[in-house]
Amino acid sequence: MDIRHALHYAQTETLGTEELRRHFLIESLFNPGRITATLTHYDRLVVLGIVPTTAVLSLGEAEARPVGAAYFLERREAGFINIGGPARIVADGTPYDLAFQEALYLGQGTKSVSFESLDAANPAKLYGASAPAHAAHPARKITLAEASPQPLGSQATANARTIFKYFHPGLLPTCQLVMGLTRLDTGSIWNTMPAHTHDRRMEAYLYFELPQDAFVVHLMGRPQATQHLIVRNEQVVLSPPWSIHSGAGTSSYAFIWAMAGDNQSFADMDHIPMGELK
Repeated sequence: MDIRHALHYAQTETLGTEELRRHFLIESLFNPGRITATLTHYDRLVVLGIVPTTAVLSLGEAEARPVGAAYFLERREAGFINIGGPARIVADGTPYDLAFQEALYLGQGTKSVSFESLDAANPAKLYGASAPAHAAHPARKITLAEASPQPLGSQATANARTIFKYFHPGLLPTCQLVMGLTRLDTGSIWNTMPAHTHDRRMEAYLYFELPQDAFVVHLMGRPQATQHLIVRNEQVVLSPPWSIHSGAGTSSYAFIWAMAGDNQSFADMDHIPMGELK
């Protein structure tokens, strides 16, 4: 498991391009036949990329040891969203089949978790996020329809998009994990602009469905001292609580957002007037 330590914004503002990428960008998350994990000290979120091919993959000692537990979800919860072929997750003996863009929540105390692809020619690609938990909530599969698709933005501001909320208090109980997916319309490129911060929680962005020669310019940092990352397909940005998190792509794309911290209110944002960004 890769470990990313937290940085103060004053230190971050002295970093060059390569140092910014090393601390805040996960460049290789989905590796065939492997579970790839990154632990960030921002709210102790763990980001997981899981690509089962011909063999079944399981959460085991490699994932449990860095979080100081007998098994990975002993004191954690996790959510998984499938962005690949049909998947099967077996949690404590119960199988859950996930089609493209379906999700599964697993609560604290789930001991055994395994992953497999139901079609080896079209392997599953599971994006996971895990946060510390204080209570055990029941497992639940979430379909695309249950994620309540909600259109936002407009073509006039180049940010027409649809947001899907998978794990949030209005749908199911979690301890702190909030997670969803946003898909931009063709011709729209901006996400989350006007920008905002939320000092009560961190956020991670997985950008995907970007063509090979496309990228997103992800804006980060304090509103008064913005920095940027060039992000390619299926890469993840780790966003500290003090940082904005907004981007513009060279084509339309989708992204999955995952949050952990003090509260679960989706509307808890400190909006930044457009004229204040520097």
